[in-house]
Amino acid sequence: MKNLFTALLILFSTTLFAQDNYPKILSMKERAEVIDRLLEEKIQTVLPKLMRREGIDMWLVISREYNEDPVIETLLPATWLAARRRTILVMYDKGGDEGIEALAVARYNVGSAFQSAWDKEKQPDQWARLKEIIEERNPKKIGVNKSEYFGLADGIVATDFEELKASLPKKYQDRIVSAEKVAIGWLETRTPSEMTIYPQICRIAHEIIAEAFSDRVIQPGVTTTEDVVWWMREKVRELKLQTWFHPTVDVQRADPESFDHLRTFSKRPEKNIILPGDLLHCDFGITYLRLNTDTQQHAYVLRPGETEAPEYLKKAFKNGNRLQDIFTNNFAEGKTGNEVLKASREQAIAEGIKPSIYTHPIGYHGHAAGTTLGMWDSQDGVPVNGDYPLHLNTAYSIELNAATFIEEWNKEIRIMLEEEAYFDKNGVNYIDGRQTDLILISNHLPHNE
Repeated sequence: MKNLFTALLILFSTTLFAQDNYPKILSMKERAEVIDRLLEEKIQTVLPKLMRREGIDMWLVISREYNEDPVIETLLPATWLAARRRTILVMYDKGGDEGIEALAVARYNVGSAFQSAWDKEKQPDQWARLKEIIEERNPKKIGVNKSEYFGLADGIVATDFEELKASLPKKYQDRIVSAEKVAIGWLETRTPSEMTIYPQICRIAHEIIAEAFSDRVIQPGVTTTEDVVWWMREKVRELKLQTWFHPTVDVQRADPESFDHLRTFSKRPEKNIILPGDLLHCDFGITYLRLNTDTQQHAYVLRPGETEAPEYLKKAFKNGNRLQDIFTNNFAEGKTGNEVLKASREQAIAEGIKPSIYTHPIGYHGHAAGTTLGMWDSQDGVPVNGDYPLHLNTAYSIELNAATFIEEWNKEIRIMLEEEAYFDKNGVNYIDGRQTDLILISNHLPHNE
């Protein structure tokens, strides 16, 4: 009966609160048009600066169908859901104001951004045609996506790399270099047009969480954390969106069990019924218009007679907000992730806060390329990835937690927060704001005594 009640409750809430209560969500056709427009604009406005910054005048991105380089997935048109056969994209910096020549060594154009440069009837060999293009342009450095430490910039497979080298004279083989920093720069840099649409993407994610953490979805004493998780998954599909990871919902309450970071991922009880007095936490993200969100927020389930959360939980939550402020105030162009991590932890500890910081870039991928600022199990810094410097016009999931001992519960709890933020010359600003108060869940109507 409990499961039936929960199912009916979720069905009712899904029907009553449909897409009309959410920010506008584009049709699939409209989304494709936006994605392609953003791509064409970014190739011509962002890529020349990145390639010149790294001294690479030709960038090759090579993939075969269903074995895609993570970068090529961000270069394909919206209607291409995968590479086709072997897809070779050539981006050549013509210099000055001429910008980027974007070619596809393919039988057809790759969207509107990459013009086909291969007539198989004239040159049957795809690698030979690529060799001709390279020789015609005579680039000084030919970048390919190889990287030891940044997985998203290590997309060329061994076979393609070997065949590329074998197809070129030694003169051009010697000019092949890692395009690691071009690839990272491409993935991490956000354009003004992207930042115009990103706030509404984050708003959609925030609205889903707000509905999930409400009495429209949760019946204390009946609904389980897994019920809420699957409601979120269903809501995302109802809105014709996607998640990039399975959400989690977990509980901290006045029991002897202590916080375990792994428990929030792999050791959660399957049937954890939500009760009055619980502190709920979710980790949730969506993908829309090729941009991702990654959000963690908290809710409190009011006990009978309560109209607000206990002061001890409010205080703990303020510690989490204060840690956010300390951390984001330490961002500065050129600083490494490890430098920001170290300064932030030292300042937080000096203020009596117990910090754990594990922030990552976000954009085309949820755990995106760019500067790593701590990991939950690497609070002394992250070699290499944490030494990568911060660049302007980049986005991050400000992910961290602050631990506070709650005397009333005789245990330490964690306020685990995560919000999307944008870093530019004005500093760090949350893309759609951040949570500053606990979401309250109640079955009591405010106007009823």
